[in-house]
Amino acid sequence: MKISTRSAKVLIPLLALSFATAMAPALADSSNGDGQKSGVIYNSVISPLPGNLPSQPFQAQQVSEFGNAVNFSTGASHNLSKVVVTMSSWGCASGSWYLHTCTTPEDATFAQPITLNIYAPSTDGVNPGAKITSVTNTFNIKYRPSASPLCVGSDLGKWYEKSSKTCFNGFAQNITFNPKNVKVGSSAIFGIAYNTTSYGYAPIGTGAACFSTSQGCGYDSLNVAVTEDPTNVSVGSSVVPGKPWINSQTPSVYVDGGAAGVGTFRIDSPLVAPGWGSGASSSTAPWYVPAFKVFANGEGKADNQSDEKSSDGKGPDNKSDGKQGIKKD
Repeated sequence: MKISTRSAKVLIPLLALSFATAMAPALADSSNGDGQKSGVIYNSVISPLPGNLPSQPFQAQQVSEFGNAVNFSTGASHNLSKVVVTMSSWGCASGSWYLHTCTTPEDATFAQPITLNIYAPSTDGVNPGAKITSVTNTFNIKYRPSASPLCVGSDLGKWYEKSSKTCFNGFAQNITFNPKNVKVGSSAIFGIAYNTTSYGYAPIGTGAACFSTSQGCGYDSLNVAVTEDPTNVSVGSSVVPGKPWINSQTPSVYVDGGAAGVGTFRIDSPLVAPGWGSGASSSTAPWYVPAFKVFANGEGKADNQSDEKSSDGKGPDNKSDGKQGIKKD
């Protein structure tokens, strides 16, 4: 995505956001669900999870898949056991965030199928290698909390986090896939894919009952959260820093303006400088990177990080800053 030129497409104004600093070292193992111990071999997820993070829209940016190529921390081969991904939900049970009318009963959810694709490393520097596995789960995605009367002025319509005394729009949450004993080498490409009304590999269309409601469909306001590389990458590394992978139908979503192709999952972008900078310049680090945590059986860094939210379950948020269509507040 071409962050520096996305201001014409953003949905909400610029808002500065401070990221959490690098995560503390993990100390304890976690189970993969089969009684085996597994460790973290790549991590860009923030813990404890804040209320929201910057995020990559799907419906608003005509995206079908978003991910990254990563190097694992140790070894030449791994048996993957678990992948955690942070999502950002802007949808409301009724009303909407952009009309400042959001109303959501506590813990209200919508069911959403989401797919994790894992590919072999690229052989041409543009396209992913062979698909190693594809796992689709249906998750109960939480809507964002209701608009708070404590949020006024420029914060009108946002929800209020008691612990930080701050108003926010979106709501971050982790989802977990369990790709049992999937074998990979020292690196792999991960992609998250799901369908929205108009986009995805099998668009849902306008016939869904939610489409005609005032709040619309939750999946149209669902994004993949991003953190900062190298700030929040505590284990492993990006294969090409500043160049995540994306599939969009729109040329301007890509840093190279679609020169290397549109409508296909590829690196963004070959033959041009990185363009996913999260700071004042889109061409310098730190870089936006999808928030993933990857586990492997019997190896890697032990993990004591919670995959849940901080104590009150609510925190910072996300609003578009005009960079690669990334949404922040």
